[in-house]
Amino acid sequence: MTDAPIDLRSDTVTRPTPAMRSAMAGAEVGDDVFGEDPETNALEREVADLLGHQAGLFTPTGSLANQLGLRLHVAPGEELLADVRAHVVRAELGAAAVFSGITTRTWASERGRLVAAAVEAIAEPDAGAYSVSTTAIAVENTHNFGGGTVQPLDQVRAVQAYAREHGIAVHLDGARLWNAHVASGTPLRELAAGFDTVSVCLSKGLGAPVGSVLVGSRERVAAARVWRKRYGAGTRQTGFLAAAGRYAVRHHVDRLAEDHANARVLAAALDVDPATVDTNIVFAEVADPGAFVAGAAERGVRVMQLGPRAVRLVTHLDVSAEDAARAAEVLAALPR
Repeated sequence: MTDAPIDLRSDTVTRPTPAMRSAMAGAEVGDDVFGEDPETNALEREVADLLGHQAGLFTPTGSLANQLGLRLHVAPGEELLADVRAHVVRAELGAAAVFSGITTRTWASERGRLVAAAVEAIAEPDAGAYSVSTTAIAVENTHNFGGGTVQPLDQVRAVQAYAREHGIAVHLDGARLWNAHVASGTPLRELAAGFDTVSVCLSKGLGAPVGSVLVGSRERVAAARVWRKRYGAGTRQTGFLAAAGRYAVRHHVDRLAEDHANARVLAAALDVDPATVDTNIVFAEVADPGAFVAGAAERGVRVMQLGPRAVRLVTHLDVSAEDAARAAEVLAALPR
């Protein structure tokens, strides 16, 4: 192939745009551990305001933002409930157990779609002295391993109501909440409302090189700041990274609709019903994922194997409509 490869493995592979690089180069910086980095402070305020929460905390990774949120809600030996394929359960390497002594149980779902009754069926608040009590529930929106699924708001509200009634905290893994906002038309504040903590990622669909933000009440964010330092993630002149995040939030949210349209083009090429593709992630079943991945790579398209019979394709800032059409042509011709 003479053209550059089309990388559909993840929306984390994007590179900063020239305008984003310019914003980074011009960033005013200070020491964030001392709370003196103006770009970082501004990013935290702006994201918290967008999501309707009191305060925010910049973190290097989405996994750290999630783990700080969970650490605030679940004491060692207490229980977190999550979807069976939730990122906090399957893709954060057991961090909740390793760092915070959190035990986890999961509910099953179809394409990661939240059903409140499934959550309530396994919750055990105030389980007594001889059982593990449920103290937090994690909801993921969009749901990565479900295929970029946007969560139904009525089910989210039902889970939140149940949690409030029983004194259970609710954390939102909103790594791709921006995609849910664009796909559904629901305001960000409405998507983030009713959660005790929310994490959002800047380095996936928005295209920043690094970073996430955890939002919540002032008290919770202050406690999370202590735990961030305790976990070794108290970083200094973060303004260069925060400037990229601020630029991404201001300029790269609405364009996510292009990624969603490109994902449906890829889905159609792989005989996946485009109506099941809510956002920018496509899962396709193939007989031999290893061979499929290798064959695509030979033809200039990079995709990821996820599971014994599935591949994942993710559209993003660095994949144009022309790229998506070319990739669709390549993938459609491969044996499945």
